[in-house]
Amino acid sequence: MPRIAASTTASATPESCANRPSDPVIPVLDARAGNFAAELRRASRDVGFVSVVGHGIPETLFDRVRSTLRTLFAFSDEQKRELMIEPHNYRGFIPLSFFTPNRVEANGDRGDRYEGYKLHWECPPDHAVMDACDLYGPNRWPADLPELRSVIHEYWAACDRAAAPIMAAYADGLGVDPDVFARWHATPLTNMTLLHYPAQPPASDAMGIHPHKDTNVITLLHPGDVPGLEVRSRDGEWITPDAPSDALVVNVGEMLELWSGGKYIATPHRVVNRSGHERYSFPFFVVPNHDVVVEPLLPRRAGCTTKPMPVGALSAEVWRTNWPDETPSTAGHDLGTLDRT
Repeated sequence: MPRIAASTTASATPESCANRPSDPVIPVLDARAGNFAAELRRASRDVGFVSVVGHGIPETLFDRVRSTLRTLFAFSDEQKRELMIEPHNYRGFIPLSFFTPNRVEANGDRGDRYEGYKLHWECPPDHAVMDACDLYGPNRWPADLPELRSVIHEYWAACDRAAAPIMAAYADGLGVDPDVFARWHATPLTNMTLLHYPAQPPASDAMGIHPHKDTNVITLLHPGDVPGLEVRSRDGEWITPDAPSDALVVNVGEMLELWSGGKYIATPHRVVNRSGHERYSFPFFVVPNHDVVVEPLLPRRAGCTTKPMPVGALSAEVWRTNWPDETPSTAGHDLGTLDRT
Protein backbone atom coordinates (compact mmCIF):
# COMPACT_ATOMS: atom_id res chain seq x y z
CA MET A 1 0.00 0.00 0.00
CA PRO A 2 1.20 3.47 -0.53
CA ARG A 3 2.00 6.10 2.02
CA ILE A 4 -1.65 6.67 2.91
CA ALA A 5 -1.71 3.36 4.67
CA ALA A 6 1.55 3.43 6.55
CA SER A 7 2.66 0.77 4.18
CA THR A 8 5.54 1.87 1.99
CA THR A 9 9.04 2.18 3.38
CA ALA A 10 12.57 0.73 3.59
CA SER A 11 16.13 2.19 3.66
CA ALA A 12 17.49 5.07 1.57
CA THR A 13 18.14 3.07 -1.61
CA PRO A 14 18.19 -0.63 -0.67
CA GLU A 15 17.63 -3.58 -2.92
CA SER A 16 14.50 -5.62 -2.48
CA CYS A 17 14.65 -8.97 -0.74
CA ALA A 18 12.93 -10.67 -3.58
CA ASN A 19 14.25 -12.73 -6.47
CA ARG A 20 11.35 -12.66 -8.90
CA PRO A 21 10.99 -16.04 -10.56
CA SER A 22 8.16 -15.80 -13.11
CA ASP A 23 5.13 -13.96 -14.40
CA PRO A 24 2.34 -13.89 -11.83
CA VAL A 25 -0.74 -16.00 -11.92
CA ILE A 26 -2.87 -14.88 -9.00
CA PRO A 27 -4.49 -18.04 -7.62
CA VAL A 28 -7.76 -18.44 -5.76
CA LEU A 29 -7.14 -20.35 -2.50
CA ASP A 30 -9.57 -21.71 0.08
CA ALA A 31 -8.49 -20.92 3.64
CA ARG A 32 -10.35 -24.04 4.82
CA ALA A 33 -8.37 -26.42 2.61
CA GLY A 34 -5.81 -28.76 4.10
CA ASN A 35 -3.18 -27.62 1.60
CA PHE A 36 -3.81 -23.90 2.18
CA ALA A 37 -0.41 -23.20 3.78
CA ALA A 38 1.46 -25.04 1.03
CA GLU A 39 -0.43 -23.26 -1.76
CA LEU A 40 -0.02 -19.90 -0.01
CA ARG A 41 3.72 -20.52 0.27
CA ARG A 42 3.94 -21.31 -3.44
CA ALA A 43 2.03 -18.18 -4.47
CA SER A 44 3.96 -15.97 -2.05
CA ARG A 45 7.26 -17.05 -3.57
CA ASP A 46 6.03 -16.32 -7.08
CA VAL A 47 3.69 -13.32 -7.09
CA GLY A 48 2.86 -12.29 -3.51
CA PHE A 49 -0.88 -11.89 -4.25
CA VAL A 50 -3.67 -14.41 -3.72
CA SER A 51 -7.47 -14.37 -3.70
CA VAL A 52 -8.74 -16.14 -0.57
CA VAL A 53 -12.20 -17.62 -0.08
CA GLY A 54 -13.40 -19.41 3.04
CA HIS A 55 -12.07 -16.58 5.20
CA GLY A 56 -15.23 -16.23 7.28
CA ILE A 57 -16.29 -12.66 6.40
CA PRO A 58 -19.83 -12.61 4.98
CA GLU A 59 -20.48 -10.78 1.73
CA THR A 60 -23.26 -8.87 3.43
CA LEU A 61 -20.68 -7.19 5.68
CA PHE A 62 -18.61 -6.11 2.67
CA ASP A 63 -21.79 -4.62 1.20
CA ARG A 64 -22.66 -2.78 4.40
CA VAL A 65 -19.20 -1.24 4.68
CA ARG A 66 -19.24 -0.11 1.04
CA SER A 67 -22.73 1.35 1.39
CA THR A 68 -21.64 3.32 4.46
CA LEU A 69 -18.62 4.64 2.54
CA ARG A 70 -20.91 6.03 -0.15
CA THR A 71 -22.66 8.07 2.52
CA LEU A 72 -19.39 9.14 4.15
CA PHE A 73 -17.85 10.48 0.95
CA ALA A 74 -21.07 12.27 0.02
CA PHE A 75 -20.46 14.61 2.98
CA SER A 76 -20.21 18.31 2.19
CA ASP A 77 -16.80 19.96 1.88
CA GLU A 78 -17.44 21.72 5.17
CA GLN A 79 -18.17 18.43 6.96
CA LYS A 80 -14.99 16.93 5.53
CA ARG A 81 -12.83 19.90 6.53
CA GLU A 82 -13.99 19.59 10.14
CA LEU A 83 -12.64 16.03 10.25
CA MET A 84 -9.54 16.46 8.08
CA ILE A 85 -6.34 14.69 9.06
CA GLU A 86 -3.68 16.77 10.82
CA PRO A 87 0.10 16.36 11.00
CA HIS A 88 -0.08 15.30 14.65
CA ASN A 89 -3.12 13.05 14.20
CA TYR A 90 -3.25 10.90 11.09
CA ARG A 91 -6.96 10.10 11.45
CA GLY A 92 -9.86 11.51 9.49
CA PHE A 93 -10.59 12.76 5.97
CA ILE A 94 -7.87 12.91 3.30
CA PRO A 95 -8.85 15.42 0.56
CA LEU A 96 -8.91 14.44 -3.09
CA SER A 97 -5.38 14.37 -4.60
CA PHE A 98 -3.96 15.72 -1.33
CA PHE A 99 -0.93 13.44 -1.21
CA THR A 100 1.74 13.50 -3.89
CA PRO A 101 3.34 10.27 -5.13
CA ASN A 102 6.52 9.01 -3.52
CA ARG A 103 8.43 10.04 -6.61
CA VAL A 104 7.01 12.71 -8.91
CA GLU A 105 7.86 10.66 -11.98
CA ALA A 106 5.63 7.85 -10.69
CA ASN A 107 2.52 9.89 -11.45
CA GLY A 108 3.58 12.82 -13.60
CA ASP A 109 3.79 15.18 -10.61
CA ARG A 110 0.06 14.79 -9.95
CA GLY A 111 -1.61 13.83 -6.72
CA ASP A 112 -3.21 10.41 -6.56
CA ARG A 113 -6.89 10.51 -7.62
CA TYR A 114 -8.58 9.38 -4.44
CA GLU A 115 -10.05 10.80 -1.29
CA GLY A 116 -9.84 8.83 1.91
CA TYR A 117 -10.65 8.47 5.57
CA LYS A 118 -7.88 7.17 7.83
CA LEU A 119 -8.50 4.86 10.78
CA HIS A 120 -6.16 3.07 13.17
CA TRP A 121 -6.38 0.34 15.78
CA GLU A 122 -8.76 1.67 18.43
CA CYS A 123 -6.44 1.85 21.43
CA PRO A 124 -8.17 1.92 24.85
CA PRO A 125 -7.64 5.42 26.32
CA ASP A 126 -6.10 4.07 29.54
CA HIS A 127 -3.74 1.61 27.83
CA ALA A 128 -0.10 1.90 28.90
CA VAL A 129 1.08 1.89 25.28
CA MET A 130 -0.36 5.40 24.92
CA ASP A 131 2.52 6.68 27.06
CA ALA A 132 5.09 4.67 25.13
CA CYS A 133 4.30 5.81 21.59
CA ASP A 134 2.49 8.87 20.25
CA LEU A 135 1.17 6.97 17.24
CA TYR A 136 -1.60 5.40 19.32
CA GLY A 137 -4.83 7.19 20.06
CA PRO A 138 -8.58 7.37 19.45
CA ASN A 139 -10.09 7.50 15.99
CA ARG A 140 -12.21 10.42 14.83
CA TRP A 141 -15.79 9.37 14.15
CA PRO A 142 -18.23 11.68 12.33
CA ALA A 143 -21.21 12.59 14.49
CA ASP A 144 -23.31 12.86 11.32
CA LEU A 145 -22.75 9.18 10.48
CA PRO A 146 -22.84 7.15 13.74
CA GLU A 147 -23.25 3.88 11.85
CA LEU A 148 -19.70 4.27 10.47
CA ARG A 149 -18.21 3.46 13.85
CA SER A 150 -20.34 0.38 14.43
CA VAL A 151 -19.87 -1.13 10.97
CA ILE A 152 -16.11 -0.48 10.96
CA HIS A 153 -15.72 -2.02 14.42
CA GLU A 154 -17.61 -5.07 13.18
CA TYR A 155 -15.54 -5.28 10.01
CA TRP A 156 -12.27 -4.71 11.88
CA ALA A 157 -13.03 -7.61 14.24
CA ALA A 158 -13.90 -9.80 11.24
CA CYS A 159 -10.60 -8.90 9.55
CA ASP A 160 -8.68 -9.69 12.73
CA ARG A 161 -10.33 -13.11 12.83
CA ALA A 162 -9.67 -13.70 9.12
CA ALA A 163 -6.06 -12.52 9.28
CA ALA A 164 -5.05 -14.77 12.19
CA PRO A 165 -5.18 -18.15 10.36
CA ILE A 166 -3.79 -16.57 7.19
CA MET A 167 -0.80 -15.24 9.15
CA ALA A 168 -0.39 -18.64 10.78
CA ALA A 169 -0.37 -20.24 7.32
CA TYR A 170 2.33 -17.83 6.15
CA ALA A 171 4.41 -18.81 9.18
CA ASP A 172 3.76 -22.51 8.62
CA GLY A 173 4.90 -22.11 5.04
CA LEU A 174 8.23 -20.82 6.32
CA GLY A 175 8.58 -23.75 8.71
CA VAL A 176 8.43 -21.55 11.82
CA ASP A 177 6.02 -21.53 14.78
CA PRO A 178 2.55 -20.72 13.37
CA ASP A 179 1.94 -18.40 16.35
CA VAL A 180 5.10 -16.36 15.87
CA PHE A 181 3.46 -13.40 14.12
CA ALA A 182 0.53 -13.22 16.56
CA ARG A 183 2.97 -12.50 19.41
CA TRP A 184 3.99 -9.24 17.74
CA HIS A 185 0.46 -7.90 17.25
CA ALA A 186 -0.85 -7.38 20.80
CA THR A 187 -0.91 -3.57 20.44
CA PRO A 188 -0.73 -3.30 16.66
CA LEU A 189 -0.31 -0.27 14.44
CA THR A 190 -2.76 -1.98 12.09
CA ASN A 191 -4.77 0.56 10.12
CA MET A 192 -7.42 1.00 7.44
CA THR A 193 -7.93 3.56 4.73
CA LEU A 194 -11.47 4.05 3.50
CA LEU A 195 -11.15 5.07 -0.13
CA HIS A 196 -13.23 6.77 -2.80
CA TYR A 197 -11.94 6.91 -6.37
CA PRO A 198 -14.01 9.29 -8.54
CA ALA A 199 -15.08 8.09 -11.96
CA GLN A 200 -12.68 9.03 -14.74
CA PRO A 201 -12.72 8.46 -18.51
CA PRO A 202 -11.65 4.96 -19.62
CA ALA A 203 -8.76 6.43 -21.63
CA SER A 204 -7.45 8.47 -18.70
CA ASP A 205 -3.94 7.68 -17.46
CA ALA A 206 -4.49 9.34 -14.07
CA MET A 207 -3.50 7.13 -11.15
CA GLY A 208 -5.94 6.38 -8.37
CA ILE A 209 -2.91 5.28 -6.35
CA HIS A 210 0.54 5.26 -7.89
CA PRO A 211 2.65 2.09 -8.23
CA HIS A 212 3.98 0.97 -4.86
CA LYS A 213 4.65 -1.97 -2.58
CA ASP A 214 2.94 -2.29 0.77
CA THR A 215 5.29 -1.91 3.71
CA ASN A 216 3.08 -3.65 6.29
CA VAL A 217 2.89 -7.40 6.95
CA ILE A 218 -0.15 -8.36 4.87
CA THR A 219 -3.06 -6.45 3.35
CA LEU A 220 -6.66 -7.68 3.16
CA LEU A 221 -8.84 -6.12 0.46
CA HIS A 222 -12.31 -6.86 -0.83
CA PRO A 223 -12.05 -5.69 -4.45
CA GLY A 224 -15.78 -5.17 -5.04
CA ASP A 225 -17.46 -5.09 -8.43
CA VAL A 226 -15.72 -1.96 -9.77
CA PRO A 227 -12.23 -2.89 -11.03
CA GLY A 228 -9.14 -0.80 -10.52
CA LEU A 229 -6.49 -2.81 -8.68
CA GLU A 230 -3.62 -3.84 -10.96
CA VAL A 231 -0.58 -5.98 -10.12
CA ARG A 232 2.70 -5.64 -12.01
CA SER A 233 3.88 -8.76 -13.79
CA ARG A 234 7.52 -9.76 -14.14
CA ASP A 235 7.64 -8.37 -17.68
CA GLY A 236 6.22 -5.02 -16.57
CA GLU A 237 2.62 -5.59 -17.64
CA TRP A 238 -0.25 -4.67 -15.31
CA ILE A 239 -2.83 -7.39 -14.63
CA THR A 240 -6.14 -7.38 -12.74
CA PRO A 241 -6.61 -10.07 -10.08
CA ASP A 242 -9.43 -12.48 -10.88
CA ALA A 243 -11.27 -12.62 -7.56
CA PRO A 244 -14.66 -14.21 -6.81
CA SER A 245 -17.21 -11.82 -5.34
CA ASP A 246 -16.78 -13.26 -1.84
CA ALA A 247 -12.97 -13.31 -1.92
CA LEU A 248 -10.38 -11.24 -0.12
CA VAL A 249 -7.34 -10.24 -2.14
CA VAL A 250 -4.39 -10.79 0.21
CA ASN A 251 -0.88 -9.59 -0.53
CA VAL A 252 2.54 -9.79 1.06
CA GLY A 253 3.98 -6.56 2.39
CA GLU A 254 7.63 -5.71 2.81
CA MET A 255 7.63 -6.59 6.51
CA LEU A 256 6.59 -10.16 5.73
CA GLU A 257 9.04 -10.24 2.84
CA LEU A 258 11.82 -9.32 5.26
CA TRP A 259 10.65 -11.72 7.99
CA SER A 260 10.79 -14.49 5.36
CA GLY A 261 14.36 -13.60 4.40
CA GLY A 262 13.10 -12.76 0.91
CA LYS A 263 11.40 -16.10 0.34
CA TYR A 264 8.03 -14.35 0.11
CA ILE A 265 7.82 -11.33 -2.16
CA ALA A 266 6.07 -7.97 -2.02
CA THR A 267 4.84 -7.11 -5.50
CA PRO A 268 4.25 -3.62 -6.94
CA HIS A 269 0.63 -2.72 -7.55
CA ARG A 270 -1.47 0.35 -8.29
CA VAL A 271 -5.07 1.52 -8.72
CA VAL A 272 -6.35 2.96 -12.02
CA ASN A 273 -10.10 3.49 -12.15
CA ARG A 274 -10.94 3.19 -15.84
CA SER A 275 -14.40 1.76 -15.14
CA GLY A 276 -16.36 4.97 -15.66
CA HIS A 277 -17.90 4.41 -12.22
CA GLU A 278 -17.03 5.56 -8.72
CA ARG A 279 -14.97 3.01 -6.81
CA TYR A 280 -15.04 2.44 -3.04
CA SER A 281 -12.58 0.23 -1.19
CA PHE A 282 -11.32 -0.31 2.35
CA PRO A 283 -7.93 -2.05 2.58
CA PHE A 284 -6.94 -3.45 5.98
CA PHE A 285 -3.20 -3.15 6.67
CA VAL A 286 -1.78 -5.51 9.29
CA VAL A 287 1.11 -3.85 11.17
CA PRO A 288 2.91 -5.12 14.29
CA ASN A 289 3.41 -3.42 17.66
CA HIS A 290 5.37 -0.16 17.66
CA ASP A 291 8.38 -1.67 19.47
CA VAL A 292 8.89 -4.56 17.04
CA VAL A 293 11.98 -4.53 14.82
CA VAL A 294 11.33 -6.66 11.74
CA GLU A 295 14.34 -8.81 10.86
CA PRO A 296 14.65 -12.09 8.95
CA LEU A 297 13.45 -15.20 10.77
CA LEU A 298 15.29 -17.36 8.24
CA PRO A 299 18.63 -17.02 6.46
CA ARG A 300 18.36 -14.38 3.75
CA ARG A 301 18.10 -15.59 0.20
CA ALA A 302 20.55 -14.18 -2.32
CA GLY A 303 19.86 -10.51 -2.99
CA CYS A 304 17.90 -9.89 0.21
CA THR A 305 19.63 -6.82 1.62
CA THR A 306 16.71 -4.84 3.06
CA LYS A 307 17.64 -3.30 6.40
CA PRO A 308 15.80 -4.17 9.63
CA MET A 309 12.52 -2.27 9.95
CA PRO A 310 11.76 -0.61 13.31
CA VAL A 311 7.98 -0.52 13.13
CA GLY A 312 7.32 2.58 15.22
CA ALA A 313 10.01 4.71 13.61
CA LEU A 314 9.04 3.51 10.15
CA SER A 315 5.36 4.32 10.72
CA ALA A 316 6.17 7.77 12.10
CA GLU A 317 8.31 8.52 9.05
CA VAL A 318 5.49 7.50 6.74
CA TRP A 319 3.03 9.73 8.58
CA ARG A 320 5.42 12.69 8.47
CA THR A 321 6.28 12.39 4.81
CA ASN A 322 2.66 12.18 3.72
CA TRP A 323 2.51 15.97 3.97
CA PRO A 324 3.31 17.81 0.73
CA ASP A 325 5.96 20.02 2.36
CA GLU A 326 7.86 17.10 3.88
CA THR A 327 10.48 14.87 2.27
CA PRO A 328 11.82 11.50 3.40
CA SER A 329 14.82 11.60 5.71
CA THR A 330 17.99 10.19 4.20
CA ALA A 331 18.43 8.35 7.48
CA GLY A 332 14.88 7.04 7.37
CA HIS A 333 13.16 4.61 5.09
CA ASP A 334 12.53 4.75 1.38
CA LEU A 335 8.87 4.59 0.47
CA GLY A 336 8.70 1.47 -1.63
CA THR A 337 8.58 2.67 -5.23
CA LEU A 338 9.38 0.61 -8.29
CA ASP A 339 13.14 1.14 -8.18
CA ARG A 340 13.24 -1.44 -5.40
CA THR A 341 12.17 -4.31 -7.63
